[in-house]
Amino acid sequence: MAGAIPVDTSTEQPSARPMRADARRNHDRLIGEARRSFAEHGTDASLEDIARRAGVGIGTLYRHFPNRDALMNAVFQDALCSLLDRSRELAAAEAPCRALVDWLGAIVTHAGEYRGLAHSLMSASRDETSALVQCHLPLREAGAGLLRRAQESGSVRGDVSIDDLLQLTNAIALAAEQSPDDPELADRLLRLTLRGLK
Repeated sequence: MAGAIPVDTSTEQPSARPMRADARRNHDRLIGEARRSFAEHGTDASLEDIARRAGVGIGTLYRHFPNRDALMNAVFQDALCSLLDRSRELAAAEAPCRALVDWLGAIVTHAGEYRGLAHSLMSASRDETSALVQCHLPLREAGAGLLRRAQESGSVRGDVSIDDLLQLTNAIALAAEQSPDDPELADRLLRLTLRGLK
Protein backbone atom coordinates (compact mmCIF):
# COMPACT_ATOMS: atom_id res chain seq x y z
CA MET A 1 0.00 0.00 0.00
CA ALA A 2 2.23 2.69 -1.24
CA GLY A 3 1.20 5.88 0.40
CA ALA A 4 -1.20 3.93 2.61
CA ILE A 5 -2.94 5.90 5.29
CA PRO A 6 -2.91 3.95 8.55
CA VAL A 7 -6.39 3.16 9.78
CA ASP A 8 -7.59 2.89 13.33
CA THR A 9 -7.18 -0.79 14.06
CA SER A 10 -8.08 -0.63 17.72
CA THR A 11 -10.47 -3.30 18.93
CA GLU A 12 -11.67 -1.31 21.92
CA GLN A 13 -14.97 0.52 21.97
CA PRO A 14 -14.57 4.30 21.97
CA SER A 15 -14.53 5.54 25.52
CA ALA A 16 -13.88 8.78 27.35
CA ARG A 17 -11.72 6.94 29.88
CA PRO A 18 -8.54 4.97 29.26
CA MET A 19 -8.57 1.27 30.07
CA ARG A 20 -7.97 0.46 33.74
CA ALA A 21 -4.65 -1.22 34.53
CA ASP A 22 -6.26 -4.58 35.35
CA ALA A 23 -8.38 -4.46 32.19
CA ARG A 24 -5.26 -3.63 30.14
CA ARG A 25 -3.44 -6.62 31.68
CA ASN A 26 -6.37 -8.91 30.85
CA HIS A 27 -6.51 -7.52 27.31
CA ASP A 28 -2.78 -8.10 26.78
CA ARG A 29 -2.87 -11.60 28.30
CA LEU A 30 -5.80 -12.53 26.06
CA ILE A 31 -3.93 -11.38 22.95
CA GLY A 32 -0.80 -13.26 24.00
CA GLU A 33 -2.69 -16.48 24.68
CA ALA A 34 -4.71 -16.11 21.47
CA ARG A 35 -1.50 -15.69 19.46
CA ARG A 36 -0.07 -18.88 20.99
CA SER A 37 -3.31 -20.83 20.55
CA PHE A 38 -3.81 -19.69 16.95
CA ALA A 39 -0.23 -20.67 16.12
CA GLU A 40 -0.63 -24.07 17.77
CA HIS A 41 -4.22 -24.97 16.89
CA GLY A 42 -5.20 -22.62 14.06
CA THR A 43 -7.59 -19.70 14.06
CA ASP A 44 -10.51 -21.90 15.12
CA ALA A 45 -8.85 -22.56 18.50
CA SER A 46 -11.24 -22.67 21.44
CA LEU A 47 -12.02 -19.20 22.80
CA GLU A 48 -12.90 -20.76 26.14
CA ASP A 49 -9.44 -22.33 26.28
CA ILE A 50 -7.80 -19.01 25.38
CA ALA A 51 -9.70 -17.28 28.20
CA ARG A 52 -8.79 -20.04 30.68
CA ARG A 53 -5.10 -19.87 29.75
CA ALA A 54 -5.19 -16.10 30.15
CA GLY A 55 -6.63 -16.56 33.64
CA VAL A 56 -9.96 -14.89 32.89
CA GLY A 57 -13.53 -15.97 32.26
CA ILE A 58 -15.08 -16.19 28.82
CA GLY A 59 -17.21 -13.13 29.65
CA THR A 60 -14.03 -11.07 30.09
CA LEU A 61 -12.80 -12.24 26.70
CA TYR A 62 -16.07 -11.19 25.07
CA ARG A 63 -16.02 -7.81 26.82
CA HIS A 64 -12.68 -7.09 25.15
CA PHE A 65 -13.34 -8.93 21.88
CA PRO A 66 -17.02 -9.39 20.98
CA ASN A 67 -16.26 -12.19 18.50
CA ARG A 68 -13.47 -14.33 17.05
CA ASP A 69 -12.75 -11.90 14.20
CA ALA A 70 -12.21 -9.04 16.67
CA LEU A 71 -9.70 -11.17 18.60
CA MET A 72 -7.96 -12.22 15.38
CA ASN A 73 -7.78 -8.59 14.27
CA ALA A 74 -6.03 -7.68 17.53
CA VAL A 75 -3.62 -10.62 17.29
CA PHE A 76 -2.57 -9.79 13.74
CA GLN A 77 -1.84 -6.08 14.21
CA ASP A 78 1.93 -6.58 14.44
CA ALA A 79 1.95 -8.59 11.23
CA LEU A 80 -0.30 -6.02 9.56
CA CYS A 81 2.11 -3.22 10.49
CA SER A 82 5.01 -5.25 9.08
CA LEU A 83 3.17 -5.84 5.80
CA LEU A 84 2.32 -2.14 5.53
CA ASP A 85 5.94 -1.20 6.26
CA ARG A 86 7.09 -3.66 3.61
CA SER A 87 4.74 -2.13 1.04
CA ARG A 88 6.25 1.29 1.72
CA GLU A 89 9.76 -0.12 1.31
CA LEU A 90 8.80 -1.66 -2.03
CA ALA A 91 6.98 1.45 -3.30
CA ALA A 92 10.15 2.80 -4.94
CA ALA A 93 11.62 -0.52 -6.11
CA GLU A 94 13.20 -0.50 -9.56
CA ALA A 95 11.14 -3.48 -10.72
CA PRO A 96 7.50 -2.67 -9.82
CA CYS A 97 6.11 -6.06 -10.87
CA ARG A 98 8.72 -7.91 -8.82
CA ALA A 99 7.97 -5.60 -5.88
CA LEU A 100 4.27 -6.42 -6.11
CA VAL A 101 4.90 -10.16 -6.22
CA ASP A 102 7.40 -9.92 -3.33
CA TRP A 103 4.76 -8.17 -1.27
CA LEU A 104 2.13 -10.75 -2.18
CA GLY A 105 4.64 -13.40 -1.11
CA ALA A 106 4.95 -11.69 2.28
CA ILE A 107 1.17 -11.97 2.67
CA VAL A 108 1.31 -15.68 1.81
CA THR A 109 4.05 -16.16 4.42
CA HIS A 110 2.02 -14.32 7.07
CA ALA A 111 -1.18 -16.21 6.28
CA GLY A 112 0.76 -19.47 6.48
CA GLU A 113 1.76 -18.82 10.09
CA TYR A 114 -1.76 -19.55 11.34
CA ARG A 115 -3.85 -22.43 10.02
CA GLY A 116 -7.22 -21.03 8.95
CA LEU A 117 -6.10 -17.42 8.58
CA ALA A 118 -6.15 -17.44 4.76
CA HIS A 119 -9.73 -18.73 4.80
CA SER A 120 -10.77 -16.09 7.35
CA LEU A 121 -9.18 -13.29 5.31
CA MET A 122 -10.90 -14.51 2.16
CA SER A 123 -14.24 -14.46 3.97
CA ALA A 124 -13.60 -11.04 5.52
CA SER A 125 -12.99 -9.49 2.12
CA ARG A 126 -16.68 -10.12 1.34
CA ASP A 127 -18.08 -9.28 4.78
CA GLU A 128 -17.98 -5.59 5.62
CA THR A 129 -19.24 -6.31 9.15
CA SER A 130 -16.23 -8.48 10.03
CA ALA A 131 -13.63 -6.99 12.38
CA LEU A 132 -11.02 -8.49 10.03
CA VAL A 133 -11.99 -5.83 7.49
CA GLN A 134 -9.73 -3.62 9.62
CA CYS A 135 -6.87 -5.84 8.42
CA HIS A 136 -8.16 -6.27 4.88
CA LEU A 137 -8.76 -2.62 3.98
CA PRO A 138 -5.25 -1.29 4.71
CA LEU A 139 -3.75 -4.31 2.93
CA ARG A 140 -6.01 -3.64 -0.04
CA GLU A 141 -4.94 0.01 -0.15
CA ALA A 142 -1.25 -0.89 0.11
CA GLY A 143 -1.54 -3.49 -2.62
CA ALA A 144 -3.47 -1.13 -4.87
CA GLY A 145 -0.58 1.34 -4.74
CA LEU A 146 1.97 -1.33 -5.68
CA LEU A 147 -0.30 -2.68 -8.42
CA ARG A 148 -0.94 0.78 -9.86
CA ARG A 149 2.80 1.45 -10.07
CA ALA A 150 3.40 -1.91 -11.77
CA GLN A 151 0.60 -1.21 -14.26
CA GLU A 152 1.91 2.28 -14.99
CA SER A 153 5.34 0.80 -15.74
CA GLY A 154 3.72 -1.48 -18.32
CA SER A 155 4.89 -4.63 -16.51
CA VAL A 156 1.42 -5.71 -15.33
CA ARG A 157 -1.75 -5.96 -17.42
CA GLY A 158 -4.27 -3.18 -16.93
CA ASP A 159 -7.19 -5.55 -16.29
CA VAL A 160 -5.68 -6.98 -13.09
CA SER A 161 -7.44 -5.82 -9.90
CA ILE A 162 -6.07 -5.75 -6.37
CA ASP A 163 -9.14 -7.61 -5.10
CA ASP A 164 -8.42 -10.49 -7.47
CA LEU A 165 -4.75 -10.52 -6.45
CA LEU A 166 -5.56 -10.61 -2.73
CA GLN A 167 -8.06 -13.43 -3.24
CA LEU A 168 -5.48 -15.28 -5.33
CA THR A 169 -2.84 -14.72 -2.65
CA ASN A 170 -5.13 -16.07 0.07
CA ALA A 171 -5.97 -19.03 -2.18
CA ILE A 172 -2.24 -19.76 -2.58
CA ALA A 173 -1.80 -19.61 1.20
CA LEU A 174 -4.79 -21.92 1.64
CA ALA A 175 -3.41 -24.38 -0.94
CA ALA A 176 -0.02 -24.36 0.81
CA GLU A 177 -1.74 -24.95 4.16
CA GLN A 178 -3.52 -27.98 2.71
CA SER A 179 -0.23 -29.37 1.28
CA PRO A 180 2.26 -29.24 4.17
CA ASP A 181 4.36 -31.97 2.49
CA ASP A 182 5.13 -29.59 -0.41
CA PRO A 183 6.96 -26.58 1.09
CA GLU A 184 7.74 -25.16 -2.38
CA LEU A 185 4.10 -25.02 -3.51
CA ALA A 186 3.48 -21.38 -2.54
CA ASP A 187 6.61 -20.19 -4.39
CA ARG A 188 5.65 -22.15 -7.51
CA LEU A 189 2.14 -20.72 -7.47
CA LEU A 190 3.46 -17.19 -6.96
CA ARG A 191 5.79 -17.63 -9.96
CA LEU A 192 2.79 -18.72 -12.02
CA THR A 193 0.98 -15.61 -10.77
CA LEU A 194 3.87 -13.44 -11.91
CA ARG A 195 3.68 -14.92 -15.39
CA GLY A 196 -0.08 -14.36 -15.49
CA LEU A 197 0.25 -10.72 -14.47
CA LYS A 198 2.43 -9.74 -17.41
